[in-house]
Amino acid sequence: MASTIPDPQPGTGTARETPPPLPLSGRAGRVEAHGIDHIPDHERHGRPRQLFSVWAAANVNYLSLVTGGALILMGLTLWQALAVIVTGNLFWLLTGLLSISGPAAGAPSEVITRAMYGVRGNRVNNAVVGWLISVCYFALNLAAAATAAFALVEMAGITANTGVKVAVVMVVAALTLAIGVYGHAMIMKLYLPITLALTAAFAVVTVGVFQHTDFSYVPAEPLTGTDLWAVLAAGVTLIASGPLSYTTSADFSRYLPPATPARSVVGWTFLGGFLPGAAVCSLGALAATVVDMTDPQAGLRQLLPDWFGPLLLLALVLGTIAINALTAYSAGLALQAVGIRIRRSLSVLADGTAAVALTLYGLLASDFLDTVSNVLQLTVVLLGPALAVYATDIVLRRNRYDGRALMDETPGGPFWYTAGVNPAGSLALAGGVTVSALCVNTLYTGPIARALGGVDLALPAGLVTAALLYTLLTRGKFRAPTA
Repeated sequence: MASTIPDPQPGTGTARETPPPLPLSGRAGRVEAHGIDHIPDHERHGRPRQLFSVWAAANVNYLSLVTGGALILMGLTLWQALAVIVTGNLFWLLTGLLSISGPAAGAPSEVITRAMYGVRGNRVNNAVVGWLISVCYFALNLAAAATAAFALVEMAGITANTGVKVAVVMVVAALTLAIGVYGHAMIMKLYLPITLALTAAFAVVTVGVFQHTDFSYVPAEPLTGTDLWAVLAAGVTLIASGPLSYTTSADFSRYLPPATPARSVVGWTFLGGFLPGAAVCSLGALAATVVDMTDPQAGLRQLLPDWFGPLLLLALVLGTIAINALTAYSAGLALQAVGIRIRRSLSVLADGTAAVALTLYGLLASDFLDTVSNVLQLTVVLLGPALAVYATDIVLRRNRYDGRALMDETPGGPFWYTAGVNPAGSLALAGGVTVSALCVNTLYTGPIARALGGVDLALPAGLVTAALLYTLLTRGKFRAPTA
């Protein structure tokens, strides 16, 4: 049985099993009943193009401005920074690839990965790669939204002392968690208007930034040789950490009908992540050529009309709430997949509590920009290999997943493997993480990075190693249960 407790629905006391589904608009105001359990075919609805607004709304956010501006602060020229931004955002293709497993299985990523790691092995995977990483990203984004909200409070004439900051963080977290608690239908209903509102706001930002950008910008001491390659590699890792963090992208496609074309799912997910991700990161880099982007919201306000200042801050907060609602939603599913029998709505609240605590520490006790850069680069050590194993499994299995079989957690079930662990997936992930850790250069410098003069190859090394190991370990004995 799946480790989940359905949320009660009004007038029933339990989740409905067989009645025909309500229209999408009718469901948005109800707490989603499903957790990590299989979605029956009669409840599968929607079209892949809806995925565009889900990912677009999540990528017009404060953190994208921070990372884009950070590339210039790291010493790159404008055109080098823009090339890094495009390269890093191309990893949204892998996010799109993972998304196709959702319609195939009718299950979230947190359950589909049982095929790679086994029932017990997947609990460990979800505890670390799923839950812990999601909570860290939630905290980083919440801190980013709160930073913009603090400035908004100051503009209203209220001193942002410690008490006010705590209150602001709690309010932003509450709005975020409300979306995560209501779940999938609420996300699908809200994210199109959020995308449109953010697009309008950032169109104004784009005009203001382009009017002031120094398109010939070169730092006073341009990087060359090994130093340049080290920063380029670190920059790609920093930007790619965004799409790589969504190893759970099937969570948002699993309600699509089983016959949904895989190409459409990949395409709309990719476009929804790549276009706004590249655009907003680029705005951060362009602005950094003329203003100090260590404080992006303050820097941007120097380039924009005074009347637009409050609207910019509201847009930054709204965009970050959008991305964090997705993160909170997936973190809630990950907590269930660890094996804790808890309703999805309550698991989302538990994740939010942990993230708020981390956020308050990050804002009140550490340097935000350094924390963002270090954490995002370090998480790639785990996320890169995890994504590689998942993507390789989809390719080798030809995206054939039996969602009902994935629900079977009993010994002797199709995904129990050896004592609940699939050696192929576990060894491939461990090998990829080990090689990636040897190549990293962020909070610490691995021996391979040190030998290369500080060039951080953790991302490509981890991806390639994990994919090759998984392919070799499953060759000739791959068994793919079909629907």
